[in-house]
Amino acid sequence: MSVDGWKTILVLGGIRSGKSEFAESLVTDAPVVRYVATAPEGDPEDTEWATRLAAHRARRPGSWTTEETAGEPRRLADVLASAEPNETLLVDDLGGWVTVLLDPDHQPADDLATIAELAEAIRTCPARVVLVSPEVGLSLVPTTPLGRAFTDALGAANRAVADACDAVVLVVAGQPAWLKPAASAPTAATTATAPTAAATVAASVGSAPVRPVDAEPTPEVQLPDVLTHTPPVAPNQEPGNPWAAPTMALPMVATGLVIQPGMELPMPDEYAGPQAVDRLATLDVPGAGLGVLDRVVGFAAATQGTSTPLAWGSVRVLLLHGDHAGGASAGTVAGESARRAAQARAGQGALARLAAESGASLQVVDTPAAAPMEHEPALTPEQVESALRYGWRLAEQAADAGVQLLVLGACGAGTEAAAAAVLAATAGAEPPAVLGRVITDSGEIDDAAWMIRCAAVRDALHRTRSSPRGAKDILSELGGGDVAVATGVLLGATARRVPVLLDGPVGLAAGMVSRDLAGQARHWCLLADHGGHPAARLAADVLGLTPLLDLRLDLGEGANALVALPLLRSVLALAAALPVHPSLAGDAALDEPESPATDPDDTEPDDTEPDHAAEPDFVEPEPAGPGPTSTAPDEQPASGWRAG
Repeated sequence: MSVDGWKTILVLGGIRSGKSEFAESLVTDAPVVRYVATAPEGDPEDTEWATRLAAHRARRPGSWTTEETAGEPRRLADVLASAEPNETLLVDDLGGWVTVLLDPDHQPADDLATIAELAEAIRTCPARVVLVSPEVGLSLVPTTPLGRAFTDALGAANRAVADACDAVVLVVAGQPAWLKPAASAPTAATTATAPTAAATVAASVGSAPVRPVDAEPTPEVQLPDVLTHTPPVAPNQEPGNPWAAPTMALPMVATGLVIQPGMELPMPDEYAGPQAVDRLATLDVPGAGLGVLDRVVGFAAATQGTSTPLAWGSVRVLLLHGDHAGGASAGTVAGESARRAAQARAGQGALARLAAESGASLQVVDTPAAAPMEHEPALTPEQVESALRYGWRLAEQAADAGVQLLVLGACGAGTEAAAAAVLAATAGAEPPAVLGRVITDSGEIDDAAWMIRCAAVRDALHRTRSSPRGAKDILSELGGGDVAVATGVLLGATARRVPVLLDGPVGLAAGMVSRDLAGQARHWCLLADHGGHPAARLAADVLGLTPLLDLRLDLGEGANALVALPLLRSVLALAAALPVHPSLAGDAALDEPESPATDPDDTEPDDTEPDHAAEPDFVEPEPAGPGPTSTAPDEQPASGWRAG
């Protein structure tokens, strides 16, 4: 199923009711859309009909493909049967299909059998399908035999297709009325006006393939609360208000996604990034410019789709908490990761305080605990599917809330060893080369724990030496819940065009796994600092992510990125606000402003006013752009920024 519990939907409506526009809006953000045109070209001299067809073609984005089935009505069922799971088919419309079906060139034929074949093809189609059809029965019975045959056949087709579809909506005067809700009733946003309804629905409809029709429904887990904290007062200040209470997460509908290899997700703008970097060379700065931080500007420009990107205003931190049993967690104190997670929920500790200082919201996510990978799979295949969908939903929730940047963090026991195992399986690394030293709470190096971790990874790789090396297989055998959820977050964020700031082995291991599911995901990731971690270094090199900084911070995965966030925001704000250097702005910028005309006889000072000629004016600078403080999505400047 897809958003609101449906995978196939029938959109009914009268002539000029807006049914086609509503159907098109449902698939606006789908990565792969095939438009199936059923209507014949018609009489070449019928200019009105040609104008209608031209208007339909003009509304279709250039990325859509078109397939014609007017020549043979039975071919529509074949098109549905041969569709790929990652496709979205928009069939417009069944009225034209019935017209061709009744054409004398295709008679005699069993029209009811052909309609039944179409209904069965809809039920078994692996792709998402949106069908458009005119509603019959709202006017008088036709007076001609051909007109009655058409209404009878179209009515039979509408009934059969409506029975086969998961949802049916009737569009009247541009307003959708849901006739057949699926398992979960449509939300208020879904039943708004046609264009607005699509904005909410289509963002997830086009995100990924959906569960096959015969699959058992999977109960969705409630998403965790989104915590918004305020910075603590400094010790020398008067105590103010206590930490703000957490705000509840926005309600999310069940997506029921099936995530599989080879998904076609969006790519950042390939032109905006280079244009933004070239623009930096023209800015009025006294020195050589931003240095290596120009990559931040290029990344933000590509992900925002503009050569003048804005600083990220709304930021959300996702802290993934999931432990790994067995030798992977050697050297860790029992219950320490749970304490860190509870500390973050309470607004305490390094991560929560840095998030508060940056105005970022915080979401602590509990992920499935992983079994000892040296003895058995870390997760079952069902747990992997659920974790991937859960991570995707987290990204969708953030995008719907207007989040402009996600920061991925983790605090589970044994995450370093799990990430090392994933790297060894995907990049052929040796476990000792990617496992960092184990540091105890007292600051001492625990070599014995490090050797146990190496042995656990080695034994897990030996156990799975004959197992497939697909993305889901690696997550099941080695990765665990936190890496699986992180992978889902990266894929969901990519589908919704939300950049992700990575920080540590879990996020980078998820990036390695996501390559086989959607190669576009890595292009939406930014690495602030590898922290000196060997696994992070190798993964960054394989993914083509060059760290912006080399601070060697070790404050915990996620906290290190938050330390760098104010600097990255300042770079973007500066790049957006600085003017072009006068030497490049033309001769007009070099002209001195003319002095205002004065009366030559008026040379005596006015005794009634004080003389301030010798005192310089003080001009308070205005902020150049969004600073470290988070603002609401509707307060962000509109130019160049895409609402999530």
